[in-house]
Formats: sequence, structure tokens, C-alpha cells
Amino acid sequence: MTNQYTVFRLPDKGSSLDALKSYKEPMPELDKHQVVVRICAVALNYRDIAIAEGTYPFPVKKSVIPCSDMCGVVHHAGSRVKSLKKGDKVISLFMQNALYGPCTDWHDGLGGPIDGVLQEYAVFPEHGLVKIPKEALMTDAEAASLVCTGVTTWNALYGNVPLKPGQTVLVLGTGGVSITALQIAKAAGANTIVTSSSDVKLKHVQRAYKPTHVINYKKCPDWEKEVLDFTGGHGADYIVETGGAGTIEKSLQCVAFGGIISVIGFLAACPADQRPDMAGLALAKGAVVRGIMVGNRQQLEEMVRFTVVNNIHLPVDKEFPFSDSGVMEAFQYMAQAGHVGKVCINFTHDLVPK
Repeated sequence: MTNQYTVFRLPDKGSSLDALKSYKEPMPELDKHQVVVRICAVALNYRDIAIAEGTYPFPVKKSVIPCSDMCGVVHHAGSRVKSLKKGDKVISLFMQNALYGPCTDWHDGLGGPIDGVLQEYAVFPEHGLVKIPKEALMTDAEAASLVCTGVTTWNALYGNVPLKPGQTVLVLGTGGVSITALQIAKAAGANTIVTSSSDVKLKHVQRAYKPTHVINYKKCPDWEKEVLDFTGGHGADYIVETGGAGTIEKSLQCVAFGGIISVIGFLAACPADQRPDMAGLALAKGAVVRGIMVGNRQQLEEMVRFTVVNNIHLPVDKEFPFSDSGVMEAFQYMAQAGHVGKVCINFTHDLVPK
């Protein structure tokens, strides 16, 4: 193993994307319960942009190594590690200590309160990694995208009342979470509705992922009525709510009675004096409004099995090289919000450890 490796750090929350810089640092120490992973791909999330721009509402350590989602290979395993060995393909667990049940806080999330994965090598506890089966056909970038996007989506559709065939899933937007939810819902036999402000994106989604119905919310500002019309007045049984305050009212208006709204993102702002009566709207529909804190290890393992068995490939819009310019271009491309699916960073080395 080399004595030094490349790592990217952000000086402080809100210090801007331009402050993200690479450094050479000594290889970390390894104890008997830990695993050194050589990272092959990193998938970005909107959270990474929010941290850099200072809009992320949860704790972030100083001089943090950004990003939570990686796929790599085990380079070395401590003497007490039993489930992993050198050469195993693995992905990271977003909340390193969330093994099962509800996540209880944000304080062990990679790339925020603790250092993340935008580095050539990283050390994890054994329980902080999930093995990718050898029969999996997914690329490194697709596997990395399971970490946050995949498990968040799985939690939304299976973490409370499991999705059933024939139900309707509404996803807002065409980002990684939304398209992944679309793929899972289709594989589970559900009807699917996708919204976007772009006809170009909707045409791409229709061609590539074949949702049951699409809605351009710019052309159809009363999109909640179209959801109700499409479902014969029933409404959407599950809504993957990535907009937040700016879209939650319409989601509550078109959710089915007893339906589930999973609040995942905060992309659409809403002035405080214009925010809806969520309590009244939820009560009127008997709806469940869930805040999704990514997910736990059990859910990630379930998601991995589901994607492998169904040969699902998480949507990767574009990959950038692991270099000073490549990392900056990846973050800038993500911030422009023109992508459909995931934006990833590829480290371009082989899966066989040296």
C-alpha cells in the first residue's frame, strides 16, 4: 500500500464549491475490526452541493471529506474481520451505525458530521460496509448510487407499509431518487407517474424507463388534479416528495386516502407565510407523512438483493474522472441540475487490489 493518498476536503460548511481542494495525506491506521477500501466510484447527492453552499440544515464537521456514496474493493481487512476479505466489492453504509430500525440522528452520516468518501482509500468498520454479490452486473458507479439514493428509495416504498402491485407511485422530478423509485416501483408491478418542468427530460424518461404517465408541471401547474384524473380520483398511494415546502401542499391534495408521502428533499422553497396547513391536509386524507433519514443497513442489504435479482441498473447520467478538474466539474454539473439520474466520479482503476 502506498504511504500517501489523495483526499479532497472542504474547509467548512458553506465555504463554496471553489473551496474544495485536494491534499496528499498519510495512510490511516487500521485496527483489527476495520477494513481499508480502495475506492473505485463515488456518487454525488444534492446534499453534497447543499453542504458546500451552506444550505444543508444538519451538522457538518470542519475540514470535512465530502460525499457519502462509494463503491470499492477491500484492500485490507483487520484480523478480526470475518465477513469481508481482500478483493470483495463493497459499498458504504450512509449512516455508519444505523444497522436496523429507525435512524435516530444525523451524527454518523458520511460526508457531513464524519469524513466521507471523496478519497482514494477509506477506512470503515466492518459493519459500515455491504458486500456486492459476484453475480451482480452493475457498474461501480451504479453500485455506489445504491448507498443514499437506493436505500432512501427503498425506505420510502418498503420502510413503513410495503408497496403492492397495482398501486400508484408518484415521483417528483427526474433526479436519482425519483428515477430509482420509478425503477423499483415498475419492478414491483406498480403504476408510475413522473413530473418535471422539462419536456426533454420527460421524453428521455419515457424512452429509457417507460413510466405509466408523465406530467410537465410548468405546462400543467395544477398537476395535482392531473394525478387525481389519471388515477380515477383515487390519488397516488405513494409519493416520493423531493420538493419539500414548495410542493407538499399539492402532494397532500393528490395523495390517496391512507396513502404515504415520503419527504426526502427540500428543492422547492416556499415563503413561511405561504406554507400550507399540513396538519389539516394530512388529517383530511388520513395520510402518512414520513420524513426519510436515508435508511439502515438491513434496508441497504434488501435493496442490493432486489436490484441484483431484478437486474436493475441505477440511472447514471454522467461520470467524471477523479482529478482536481474532474471533481470540480462533477460538482458544478450536479449544481446546474440538468442531469437525469446520478452524477458520479470514476477513479478509473481496476477492481483487483494491488
